[in-house]
Amino acid sequence: MRALTLAKTAGASFAAGAAGGLATGPAVGSPWYQRLRKPGFQPPRAAFPIAWNILYADIAVVSASTIDTLNERGETERARAYSRALAANLVLNAGWSWVFFNRRRLGAATVLAGALTASSADLARRAGAVNPRAGAALSVYPLWCAFATALSGRIWQLNR
Repeated sequence: MRALTLAKTAGASFAAGAAGGLATGPAVGSPWYQRLRKPGFQPPRAAFPIAWNILYADIAVVSASTIDTLNERGETERARAYSRALAANLVLNAGWSWVFFNRRRLGAATVLAGALTASSADLARRAGAVNPRAGAALSVYPLWCAFATALSGRIWQLNR
């Protein structure tokens, strides 16, 4: 894996995390968020930054490896397509926090979380087609996003 590719994917992943954090941080202590009814299966607040930081690192490493492998094989169009899919995924990722926490649009956030889950599954599929172990490593990302979609949907349902 090339250091430059890893720097790019890590920068993009952590930029998405930081952008989402700008919306999330102030909101989780807000009276609005505290008043929301939440399901019993919601993890403790401390679990989210731990899980997301691990996931962002996983996304960065697997994506860099996938892009570099495709470029080394001369499959530059597939590498570019993966990069575009990654960019779209990270926009969805950061966007969810803004829709949920900043705009307080619980239904729209649930739909966005579903789109993020599909996008994450697509990234894992693309990575797995290049290197099955990389795809397996990235498979935790759509699983977490599916859980987040269920959680978001339940919060929406409880607070209608």
